[in-house]
Amino acid sequence: MPHPDIPPAPCWLCGRVLGARVQQHHVVPKAKGGRLTVPLHPICHKAIHANFTNAQLARLGADRAALLENAELAGFVAWVANKPPDFHAPTRTKRR
Repeated sequence: MPHPDIPPAPCWLCGRVLGARVQQHHVVPKAKGGRLTVPLHPICHKAIHANFTNAQLARLGADRAALLENAELAGFVAWVANKPPDFHAPTRTKRR
């Protein structure tokens, strides 16, 4: 159980407080040798993988700012900014 004096960690992508469901995202995909993980909302995790291939994620690594240069992902982050921590909606995926 979290300590009441310690604020919950923010989502690595959107910066909102995390809710009951938290996923760990490998900033460099495991398939590409990545080990470092960051906490994300499930919807934010889906948005990253909807917009980037594993090869692209391997090149960008932990560079959050580079991810947000993608107009669709930046638009998603702006849209989700005022949603509650456990908000969920279908995530559209790109056809590759």
